[in-house]
Amino acid sequence: MIGDDTVARITFTGAIVEWRGPAPFLFVPVPDEHVAELRYAAREASYGWGCLPATARIGDTDFTTSLFPRGATYFLPVKVAVQRAEGVGLGDRVTATIAIRQR
Repeated sequence: MIGDDTVARITFTGAIVEWRGPAPFLFVPVPDEHVAELRYAAREASYGWGCLPATARIGDTDFTTSLFPRGATYFLPVKVAVQRAEGVGLGDRVTATIAIRQR
């Protein structure tokens, strides 16, 4: 999951929330204590609009995605394939590890 192009790596636990933005509509907000590190990583990694390319893991499932800035934090999308593989949904608490990749 972590390669030579990684500029930041964080692990956090949070509840899955719904946001009517880009599909898949279910996301995990990144806790406040990690936001400064992500904003710093964005200097090298953001490809526009503050979005950050990432490789993530929830449970035993690895996936590629992008973190979306939303208000004062970032949202980690929880793809439908991840929801099904891990048996998680709206309101469930999950632990995620995210590696931010250099653009």
